[in-house]
Amino acid sequence: MNTLTRSPVAPLLDRLFDEASALSPRSNPDMAELSQEELERLMRSKTEYLDFYGRLKDFPLAVSKETGALLYMLARSCRARTVVEFGTSFGISTLHLAAALRDNGGGLLITSEFESSKVAQARDNLKAGGLLDLVEIREGDALRTLGRDLPESIDLVLLDGAKALYPEILNLVESRLRPGALIIADNADYAPEYLARVRSPAQGYMSIPFAEDVELSMRLG
Repeated sequence: MNTLTRSPVAPLLDRLFDEASALSPRSNPDMAELSQEELERLMRSKTEYLDFYGRLKDFPLAVSKETGALLYMLARSCRARTVVEFGTSFGISTLHLAAALRDNGGGLLITSEFESSKVAQARDNLKAGGLLDLVEIREGDALRTLGRDLPESIDLVLLDGAKALYPEILNLVESRLRPGALIIADNADYAPEYLARVRSPAQGYMSIPFAEDVELSMRLG
């Protein structure tokens, strides 16, 4: 047994995943009207992300159960103590990472979310899971909130916000990534510039696609 698989976190995640599966963004009339081409264009836009994700403020946009388990396992296996997350949403991925920190003996997870309603929901979920003490939620555009006061050394990064901003967020944290630090990017196929960078050993990374929608990268020493 560990924090992830016992109460209060396990039943809380079961409920949140059930709610997330019932709330598809395509049920939003604004999203239902979009063609696949227009949706992909918005996903890749560096200028329209605030409006686009603002239209999805009532949707969890959660990682899959498998990705959540992967996050916990990676954070445990690298004995992470400092974690940075881009894109809190309702806090499902945050719960997995914070559970790993708890089982690693403690630490700090800094996460950023620009929708105030999602910040409130994530805070409530983390409190219900007994993990809020390990998490600092920064409200606002991550280009600003993650551009200051980061730990000197970062063990793990999760990128799961606006896909087009992955290269910019990497710029903010890169100098603090310890050798061997892990970066997990969800839906990174919408961020070709980011993929080209982390897949180049000359840029200081080793990277592989994992499962259907995750890019797993490691900072080389």
